[in-house]
Amino acid sequence: MQKLVVGAGEELLTIGGIEAESIVDGPGFRYTVFVQGCDFRCPGCHNPALQSFSGGRRVSIAEITAAVRANPLLSGLTLSGGDPFTQAVPCAALAEQVRALGLTVVVYTGYLWEDLLAADKPGWRRLIEAADILVDGPFIQTQKNIELRFRGSANQRLIKVPQSLAAGRVITLEEE
Repeated sequence: MQKLVVGAGEELLTIGGIEAESIVDGPGFRYTVFVQGCDFRCPGCHNPALQSFSGGRRVSIAEITAAVRANPLLSGLTLSGGDPFTQAVPCAALAEQVRALGLTVVVYTGYLWEDLLAADKPGWRRLIEAADILVDGPFIQTQKNIELRFRGSANQRLIKVPQSLAAGRVITLEEE
């Protein structure tokens, strides 16, 4: 696990961990940030230690961006958890910085696309708009399928965010 230093006066994110080079959290070679805290508490959760809001450590989004920038092999950033929408404002800022580097952003959430769009919560729309792919829906243990691409249960969708926003309907990677 990479050690990150908190910079004075910078926007902070509470994380449970980082996987600096992942091939399972979205397309390509990814820098995965596991945010701390989740309201869903899905039975069979892949990361149960990240459900609590009291754990984790605070890191600067500038430090995470610098770590991403330092690895020329990366395709992008993945925000997982926990649930990134519990810290939508700093997650959105991080996602925007990574997109500015020309890299892609994947966001995992237990919320459904439709509920995210309907909610009026700080940073939610901004985080959606900063994502290329959104993996939505809670993990449902009875629908678990280890053969699915980038997700754990059959109810979860791989949503192409820019295309879905433009079309006004969900467009998934499976529709390619």
